[in-house]
This record gives sequence, C-alpha cells and structure tokens, in this order.
Amino acid sequence: MATRGSFLVVTSLLVLAAIGSGCAKRPATTQAAAPAPTGTASTMAPGSSQPGGTTATPSGPSTSQPGGGATAAPTPAPGPIARPAPKDFAPVPELQDIYFDFDKYDIRPSDTRTLDANAAWLKSNPNHLLLIEGHADERGTNEYNLALGERRAKSTMNYLVSQGVQANRITIISYGEERPTCTEKTEGCWAKNRRSHFLVKPR
Repeated sequence: MATRGSFLVVTSLLVLAAIGSGCAKRPATTQAAAPAPTGTASTMAPGSSQPGGTTATPSGPSTSQPGGGATAAPTPAPGPIARPAPKDFAPVPELQDIYFDFDKYDIRPSDTRTLDANAAWLKSNPNHLLLIEGHADERGTNEYNLALGERRAKSTMNYLVSQGVQANRITIISYGEERPTCTEKTEGCWAKNRRSHFLVKPR
C-alpha cells in the first residue's frame, strides 16, 4: 500500500510539473510572435516619434483627439475686406505719377519729391481715399507683369505710409501691361508705362 501511495504521489507531482511547465511557456511564445515596429508612419501610432524628430500623422482625417474628445471644427477664414470699386475713383491734378526702371519696383530718388508732394496733399485732404494703380510695360508675360505692377503699387503705398498717410485710406490694384499710356515699341514709350498712378474718391 505504501508503495502504491508513493507511486500516486510521484505521478501527481509529475503531472503538475508538466502542466506548470506548459503554462510558463505560453507567454514567451506570444511575446515572440509580436512584430517589432518598423518606424514608418503607416505602421506607427499617430503622434509617435519617428527617427529624425518628426511625428507620424494619420493618413486620413482625424475625428478624435487623444483622450476621446472630438476634434473641434476648423474656424473658417475671415472673408475679404470690402474695398471701394476702382470705377469710383478719379484722378486729380495734384497727384502726379511716379515711374520705375525696367523690371524694378523700388522708388527712384528722383521720384521721392513727387511722392512727398503727393503725401502732403493727401494729409491736407484727409476726407479722400486713395487708389494706387501699378503698371508695367509689355515685355514679359501677363502674369509676371501683374505681379510686378502689384509690387510697384505696394512700394508706393509703403512710401506714402512712411510719410504719414494712413494705410487704411489706401487701396492698391495692378493692371500689369493691360493699360499702357503709350503703345510704341520703344524704350521711351515703355518707360512711360512703368508707373504708379493715383486716383482718389471722397470718403
């Protein structure tokens, strides 16, 4: 009987040891089966750091934030400020045009006196709004000349503001090469078209 009892005890211990050994191996197998992260944005979680300091972002639009909160809707951009229509403005003899060198938009020293006189008139007539037209000669593409005309109008406006004219009185527009004052294909004619032109309207 003692021998049979010892046999049962030994058998039970072996079975328990085998079960315990099998349980201990399962977590190791599961851990080894998990793939290591590759470090690419498509496999990393949104917001995790990538090599080089950049942050991975989701490929689709995000509808929730970490913590479960909903993403706030983007604030719409403010609409454009209403500007007076160019047709409402008219030239006055007191405001003289200024001119620019070929492919330039900086104010020439010879034109600063004209701008100083224009600024003085504008400051003494504060009830008038100003429209500055930027123009270019016909050389170059229309798109390029529109951008150049805008730069000329802006540099003219900046000079007037530096002389004390309020910026909120000034509107600028570019016509590029579309409104030449001279149509001959000569340098003298082109020089007349590279200009800033001034028009005003009562407030």
